[in-house]
Amino acid sequence: MSAHAAKDPDFRSRVLQSFGKQGLMTTLGASIVRLDPGKVEIALPVAPAVSQQYGFVHGGAVAAIADSAAGYAALSLMPAGVGVLTTEFKVNFLAPAAGERIVARGRVLKAGRTLTLAQTDVVAIADGREKLAAHLTATLMTIEGRDGIVD
Repeated sequence: MSAHAAKDPDFRSRVLQSFGKQGLMTTLGASIVRLDPGKVEIALPVAPAVSQQYGFVHGGAVAAIADSAAGYAALSLMPAGVGVLTTEFKVNFLAPAAGERIVARGRVLKAGRTLTLAQTDVVAIADGREKLAAHLTATLMTIEGRDGIVD
């Protein structure tokens, strides 16, 4: 797969500003740990606040960081003055998300003018080893000219 080129030279600042506005990511304790054109990684420390009844990271938290990683990977390739919204995603949970932290690695597969297809792999990291915990495929839509949408 070929590397993607950013249409906005200030994409990093725009993505980080937008991410900072997401109350859910703040509540979960998630942070962007990698940001390149068409690729975004979001890390989430494993903590009781994001766990489910068996002590694993809750599937909702896993899906949330996976969706955000795909969305910000898409936004990183869009021109200035536009936003992005997820129109659809499917997530497969492959193993319990357990360990010290989980990382969602979003990447754009096809960036279109209106629709973008992206995928995210979520790995659980324990004792320095990674285990694939979830896989998400998303369709994202470019948004222009709507109040409150553009970052």
